[in-house]
Amino acid sequence: MGSTHTFQQDPRNADIQININGELFHRDQAVISVFDSGFILGDGIWEGLRQHHGVIPFLNKHMKRLWEGAKALDLDLQISQDELRQRLYATLDANGMEDHVHIRLMVSRGIKATPYQDPAVTIGGPTIVIIPEYKNPDPTLNDRGVNLYTVYVRRGYADVQDPRINSHSKLNCIFGCIQAAKAGADEALMLDPHGHVATCNSTHFFIVRDGEVWTSSGDYCLDGITRRNVIDLCKANDIPVYEKNFSVMQAYGADEAFVTGTFAGLTPVFDIDGRTIGDGKRGPMVDRLQVLYKDMIAAECGRGRV
Repeated sequence: MGSTHTFQQDPRNADIQININGELFHRDQAVISVFDSGFILGDGIWEGLRQHHGVIPFLNKHMKRLWEGAKALDLDLQISQDELRQRLYATLDANGMEDHVHIRLMVSRGIKATPYQDPAVTIGGPTIVIIPEYKNPDPTLNDRGVNLYTVYVRRGYADVQDPRINSHSKLNCIFGCIQAAKAGADEALMLDPHGHVATCNSTHFFIVRDGEVWTSSGDYCLDGITRRNVIDLCKANDIPVYEKNFSVMQAYGADEAFVTGTFAGLTPVFDIDGRTIGDGKRGPMVDRLQVLYKDMIAAECGRGRV
């Protein structure tokens, strides 16, 4: 069994340098305190980024989302967006990295004087960690597709834990991931409180019906960067696209289905809950959108480091 984030092992990752608060450490020496807010409580936010041809595509969108999440959590990042961009690229340059790199950018509230949830007991500034790794998505996924399993864990209301914040507190998604894995699936398909399709545990979900591309309303999922890029690509290329409520049964009857994410871009879905989607092969809409997305990344990289 694989997953939507299955990747090819790369021996170069054994010697990567990790950035912690502006200082580089070999991965074997890269540690944070047991009093860190992220470790104690999952109190923090994060972004997943890619490097293509020396450039981090869509970095401005990622920075905007990170700052919005920090504001929601009342977390003072104590660094400007330009400074954080420079730190990201400095980390990549220190590792001699240019392409096929996945970056996990993590920010916690910082060190606490004692293990307690109140932000008032935090001492010092936030902890900012940058982990770059050579990660190529498993190339076989595009032909064998992924299978999803609809789990009992729901994406909840914003007044419980807003699913649109990219927070370190991921137990909701982890429960879904575990149930799907126990069922032999690659990823969990998660519903909203009303029974409509919301998203997957670590990617966003789309279906294709009669030439139309559907994805969830977005009310119960993170507004993923790749998700939004695919929606924009559809609009720019006269492909009917809808953010709407739909059921799992409508997903079963789709002509095609796919998931999106920064790591692997667009990946076809061939099976949901044991139902074959379409003819069980990658379809023409996925093929078309994959080409458009690759062109979009190339254009973004052509702008250089911004």
